Amino acid sequence: MSRIGQNSIKIDRDISCSFQNGSFNAKGKLGEMSILVDPLYTVDILENEILVKPIEEKDKQNPNWGTMRSLISNIVIGVSKGFSKTLELNGTGYRASVSGTSLNLQLGFSHDINHEIPKEVKIECPKQNIIKLSSFNKEILGATAAKIRSYRKPEPFKGKGIKYENEFIFRKEGKKK
Repeated sequence: MSRIGQNSIKIDRDISCSFQNGSFNAKGKLGEMSILVDPLYTVDILENEILVKPIEEKDKQNPNWGTMRSLISNIVIGVSKGFSKTLELNGTGYRASVSGTSLNLQLGFSHDINHEIPKEVKIECPKQNIIKLSSFNKEILGATAAKIRSYRKPEPFKGKGIKYENEFIFRKEGKKK
């Protein structure tokens, strides 16, 4: 029995949700999202909460119940509050700036990297070494942050590279004579 699947999802008054033909839709102040729900489960929308329930008793053992509930919860939180991630650039001469629809990164290569920003993601650079990403879609936000981080992952000897705000880089000792 799933512990996560049993929990209800709290919703605000400004969010409108619907469940029709196996598709869950949510619309809020930040945007609108939908997801196809597994046919083994049904979504009950009450006044101020949402419940994801299995249609048959045997499907309570299926681990997809908790996954489905988490995906619906991410949609509800995304359209009401949104998600954000912060990346930090550590290294001499490492800079980031936003120009139009692309993120310009100077990461110590012989050329600059221009990363196209997806339309669902908002990127801002309050400082040259900080990148703040925000979006209502958690999946696209995480994929964009991971792609930007992959251009120069942090290395363990000096700690240079792009890291998440709360990430700890395990430091190694260098060569000894």
